[in-house]
Amino acid sequence: MSEKTFSRPRVGFVGLGVMGAPMSSHLSRAGHSVWLHDAQPGRAAQVAEGLDGATACQSPHEVAAHSDIVITMLPNGRVVRDVVFGEAGLAYGLASGTLLLDTSSAEPWLTRETAARLKEQGVSMVDAPVSGAEQGAIAAELVFMVGASDADLGRVRPLLELMGKHVFHLGDVGSGHTMKCLNNLITAITLSATAEGLAIGTRAGLDPAAMTDVLNASTGGSWISRTHIHQRVLNRKFDDPFKLELMLKDMDIALDLANELGVPAVISGTGHQLWQAAALDQGPGASVSRLVSWVEKTMQTEIRSPR
Repeated sequence: MSEKTFSRPRVGFVGLGVMGAPMSSHLSRAGHSVWLHDAQPGRAAQVAEGLDGATACQSPHEVAAHSDIVITMLPNGRVVRDVVFGEAGLAYGLASGTLLLDTSSAEPWLTRETAARLKEQGVSMVDAPVSGAEQGAIAAELVFMVGASDADLGRVRPLLELMGKHVFHLGDVGSGHTMKCLNNLITAITLSATAEGLAIGTRAGLDPAAMTDVLNASTGGSWISRTHIHQRVLNRKFDDPFKLELMLKDMDIALDLANELGVPAVISGTGHQLWQAAALDQGPGASVSRLVSWVEKTMQTEIRSPR
């Protein structure tokens, strides 16, 4: 490997959806050669257009063959496993000494399995799922939750810092995905509790816009109240690009983990049942914001401001 390649690694990126597209563009604009692939035909070419040093690839194998570090941003750990070990997968192009950086929301036990198989061929793995949603990806303000050895984190930290504003090292491989599912479990319960509180207040005659302002200056405030209620609910757009079914998937992972550990999670378990009901009611592909629509429906109260 040349000194130039060592100082500025070639980067592959697989998964160019709402999050992956802006994340990969930050790397390209920072001067990295970026090799792109997405399961959607034509998507990689679309993202590569207008980016200097970005190349669309026909398969994960082709991405791996040109990369020192490959980043994945995919729906879950099973998809990651398929992209790595499936037909024309990354594993068949990753050379010894390369590294897989998975930023997906995935099951930590599957992450550890994938990492163990890659280690057999001399390939390292880091899990670094994100928080910050589409806005954070576009603004390069993501929060990364990292599971890795110190050495592997050192290799990927410069890339993470190009795409985000915070990098937290949680422990060994799988630790990042453990933290991610717990973060989303807490977020989901917070969203449902906030929606119910606003619906009760609205029925009592309070303006939910004023209520949200109070929450944001008080102990009841949260990321949800600061970034979701005015922006997605009170304007009736319900348009967060993150899907309700994906939030439910992360809740599933967190509760599976709790069950594996023998830890009762009564509050989260009840909340999970409510999210399941909301997902069934709102249908496939619904925005996570539609959880509030379901709360409004069950409480027969629209969270609507007279302003």
